[in-house]
Amino acid sequence: MTDHIDSLYPDLLPDHYLQRAERLGAALLCDGMRGLDIPQEGCMSSAIRPLDNRMQVVGTAVTVATANGDNFPIHMATYTGRPGFVMVIDGQGYSERAYIGELIIGAAKAVGFKGIIIDGCSRDLLACIELGLPVFSTGLTPRGPVKKDPGKVNAPIVCCGVRVNPGDLVVADADGVAVVPRDQIEQVLTNAEEKQQYETQRKKDISSYEKAFAGGGPLPNLAPQWVVDMLERRPR
Repeated sequence: MTDHIDSLYPDLLPDHYLQRAERLGAALLCDGMRGLDIPQEGCMSSAIRPLDNRMQVVGTAVTVATANGDNFPIHMATYTGRPGFVMVIDGQGYSERAYIGELIIGAAKAVGFKGIIIDGCSRDLLACIELGLPVFSTGLTPRGPVKKDPGKVNAPIVCCGVRVNPGDLVVADADGVAVVPRDQIEQVLTNAEEKQQYETQRKKDISSYEKAFAGGGPLPNLAPQWVVDMLERRPR
């Protein structure tokens, strides 16, 4: 079983992709997927949240599929894990048992995982925050998991509405979780960086307006051009 899991492990994404993604964040990456053939623009459901809003992670996905509060597949993925990956778990949104808690999160940190994303519940909230490994889950419950079935490790999954393949780019922060398909990373990063440049200019425009308003001088245009264009096209 371990040899089989090893054979399915993807290569880590190059550092230059990860560094670019770190400068962008989940929201801009979702913007970068707009208009591409990527369901939900790569944005996981708003149900998934970090255990602490300061948590953020950028890395390469390894995947786990399980159900009904069974965390045996998560143990398999943890103890066959490799440093530098983000574990993404399709727990089918099960809310009656916690799939992960302090011990398995601590083990994942020791192995070298960069974070855990799970469509399902976690527990041991304060201890897990203290561990410092970024964890994003859809809820909390004190009830513990069961251990029965092997599930699947490093197979395609759907987590919180988004398809995830081993090797995809995962970016998670206080805004939520974005997943970029590996074969579209360059295009998405480029699109997101263009949006970032636009937002940087808009911030400058807003600052200029605030200064002019405070000084009592003539006010520059505040609305972006696309708003002006849409207003002009309104039926009169």
